[in-house]
Amino acid sequence: MKLKFFITAFSCATLLLVSCKNGSQKDFVNDNFNFAAQQLQHAIDLTAEAIAKDSRDSAMRARRPLVSPRTLDEDGALKVVHAYDWTSGFFPGELWFMYEKTNDPAWRERAIQFTEPLQVLRHHTGTHDLGFMVYNSFGNGLRLTGNVGYKEIILDAARSLSSRYKPGAKIIRSWDHNQGKWQCPVIIDNMMNLELLFWAFKESGDSTFYQIAVNHANSTMQHHFRPDYSTYHVVDYDTITGKVLNRHTHQGYAHESTWSRGEAWALYGYTLMYRETKDPAYLNQAHHIAAFIFNHPNLPEDLIPYWDFNAPEIPNEPRDVSAAAITASALYELNLYEGERASQYKQWADTILENLTLNYRATPGTDGGFLLLHSTGAKSLKSEIDVPLVYADYYFLEALLRKTKIEAGQPLF
Repeated sequence: MKLKFFITAFSCATLLLVSCKNGSQKDFVNDNFNFAAQQLQHAIDLTAEAIAKDSRDSAMRARRPLVSPRTLDEDGALKVVHAYDWTSGFFPGELWFMYEKTNDPAWRERAIQFTEPLQVLRHHTGTHDLGFMVYNSFGNGLRLTGNVGYKEIILDAARSLSSRYKPGAKIIRSWDHNQGKWQCPVIIDNMMNLELLFWAFKESGDSTFYQIAVNHANSTMQHHFRPDYSTYHVVDYDTITGKVLNRHTHQGYAHESTWSRGEAWALYGYTLMYRETKDPAYLNQAHHIAAFIFNHPNLPEDLIPYWDFNAPEIPNEPRDVSAAAITASALYELNLYEGERASQYKQWADTILENLTLNYRATPGTDGGFLLLHSTGAKSLKSEIDVPLVYADYYFLEALLRKTKIEAGQPLF
């Protein structure tokens, strides 16, 4: 499938405007990190206030203390979550990115402060999201500091994630809820947690981690995709036979629609699968997913997708900035592997970051300290519609760092 050239007059004008505004692409990245420094400090201050005002009963506060921001609630107040929330690792990850960019020990101390409370997750077997929760926090911390104390925490988390593996179906179970609806649901998001298992394999030498990750990716590639490489959000398996029982789209518009963030998770997930295995099947899968996204007639001109590619009221539907940020970060990595397509992938990623910067950034000193506005968690569930979301900010900063490294000729990993 041939990718069509998608750099429009609008995005070219955007590129010119950003370059003129900031003087250079390096200044463009620095401007975003300077903005992030201001916003993240604001978020830290508001988080401390929210924790001090936590109105839950004393037993709940003691058992599950609040640790990090997730979004804004309907009244515009900062929503702070406990460690067991699937988003808890993103904010400490952002602080580690700030330390990586600035080498400022103050950011290192802030990152440590928000990472340490997540130690309680190392033996938590009740979620598949330990990659998001532990690898994005402790993993980035280990990468940047070499703190050997973090290694055992991450290894324990990888063991906990592995406990959810179902050998009959060759998948890692995602959710434990809605047992009356699904026997063993697997969501496309789970591709993102495989990076934790690959790290554990390399660190421990235990090939079980590697095989679980590969089996899960292969089962997902076989069962989660339609012929056009769009994705289902949820696939329900019989854990004994591996038979597919249902294919659903829980957070998208409909079962046969394509949820934008799910497609972004898929692009990122199969790109990292190629990185870790060098299996060309995964690279080919990532290429086809990118083609689906950027050839879709409902992708807006600025490359920031609506929350679902098939949402019924396009163009009057909310965007999902988080899907755009995840996609941009994945494209920078995919650019390293794709040869003749590399420049197109980087061009798309640059355009996404430029448009996010110009039109989707928060107002300094407001918006709860978040960086980007206009993400959508799950409109179908009437949840987090057109709000800032911490994971959008995480992948925005990751994409900016990847852009910097690529343009400086530095390795990404």
